[in-house]
Amino acid sequence: MKLSELFENVPDIEIKSLMADSRKKRPDSIFFCEKGMMFDGHRFVDQAIANGAKVIVHSETIENKNPDVIYIKVKDVNAVFNQVADAFYGHPSHKMKMFGVTGTNGKSSIACIIRDIMNPYAPTGYIGTISIEYGQVKLPPLLTTPDIDDLHGILHEMVEAGIQCCALEASSIGIDQGRIDSIDFDYGIFTNLTHDHLDYHGTMENYFQAKKKFFDHLKPSAVAITNVDDPVGMRIVQDCKCRVVTYGIDHDADYQVVKYQLLKDKTLFVLQVGGMEYEMETNLVALFNIYNVVAAIAALHESGLAMEQIMPGLKHIRQIEGRMERIECGQPFNVLVDFAHTPDGIEQVCHFATAITPKDRRIIAITGSAGKRDTAKRPIFGQLLDRYADMIILTEDDPRNEKAVDIAQQIASGIHTKPYVIIEDRYDAIRSAVEIASEGDTIIIMGKGDEKFIYREYGREPYEGDDAIAREVIQKYWMNNGEGEDS
Repeated sequence: MKLSELFENVPDIEIKSLMADSRKKRPDSIFFCEKGMMFDGHRFVDQAIANGAKVIVHSETIENKNPDVIYIKVKDVNAVFNQVADAFYGHPSHKMKMFGVTGTNGKSSIACIIRDIMNPYAPTGYIGTISIEYGQVKLPPLLTTPDIDDLHGILHEMVEAGIQCCALEASSIGIDQGRIDSIDFDYGIFTNLTHDHLDYHGTMENYFQAKKKFFDHLKPSAVAITNVDDPVGMRIVQDCKCRVVTYGIDHDADYQVVKYQLLKDKTLFVLQVGGMEYEMETNLVALFNIYNVVAAIAALHESGLAMEQIMPGLKHIRQIEGRMERIECGQPFNVLVDFAHTPDGIEQVCHFATAITPKDRRIIAITGSAGKRDTAKRPIFGQLLDRYADMIILTEDDPRNEKAVDIAQQIASGIHTKPYVIIEDRYDAIRSAVEIASEGDTIIIMGKGDEKFIYREYGREPYEGDDAIAREVIQKYWMNNGEGEDS
């Protein structure tokens, strides 16, 4: 693409790529001097030029300009980056039906449900914490909400592959940093707001305002879908320019669950919509998944699918990796893996474990907390585990530059009545839980889900994922060792 197609009054040179990370080699590129949490792109202009940048978009004065490089000074680099990326990749979000999901918990589940149910009717992609998926393509995740260039590039590839819809997780940090400002959303979904990311946002009000920005920016023809049972569910959409649709259980809603039954391997509920009642069945379990399923139903129905088209697929939703995933290897006890890493998420998993575990059996909980992230929630984790679990194993979870044992001790400060141990190595922690489990017990493994890495001080280290390790240790230390005779 010619530079003159992206900016006015500039030379007619060829641009082959965009650059936000000065360390990456991008020949004939435009480098955008973005200001991040830790780094300012203006400091890395020379490195960007060495790696192929022919154009520099900046907001601050740059001394000692390279005569072979074009410099374009703007007021807001992020806003211009959004506009340029959208145009450079051919406005891909305008060519698909875009579903955006935001909230503390449930984003991945709702986005994946939308993808699975919509796919038979219109090819649908997914971008989020679990992966990037479209057609036969499955790629490792980048950020929950990728950076501006990566996001538009992925959407462009989806359009080229014939994808007609996309479900995208919109994180509060991604929203706050303007990564989705130029995405043309047709449907915006709010899940809930609970304690998380306060290391970044500082206060719950700031966290709320970041989420609210997503709905404030929806176009008039879009539809905002909100959880009316959440305390901020209506406040978050109060300034929407578009139509608002509600869902819930405890309050009157456009999509309201009027009856439900939670079972060990499925969930039954009656959904009331427009004066009609629909008997629903899904293979997903736990109360919070009713909210996730109904949010997805509302989005799909508002997008034009009939209830009769939606309902069959709910019974066979593909296992959402690392989200309330039941590990079944023939063992006589329950094993659940969940990404839960917030107080609300942990309580929801513990609540379901309580519902499926006989009163004379134990709940064995394994969790940790991420290093360099929101330390205030650590003792809250301990309080919740103390309330619900019978045995607690504290372990590592993305320790980064903190010691896993120090993080575990902060969690343990909230534990006052239940026994706990600290086992720093996560594999060993999961193995230990399996080795002590008895028939009818429930093991809940929380924090990592299916993530294939652990963040350490020196960066990402490969990790099998809690789901894979759980299967491995059950088969190795239970099924092949006298079927638990040592426990």
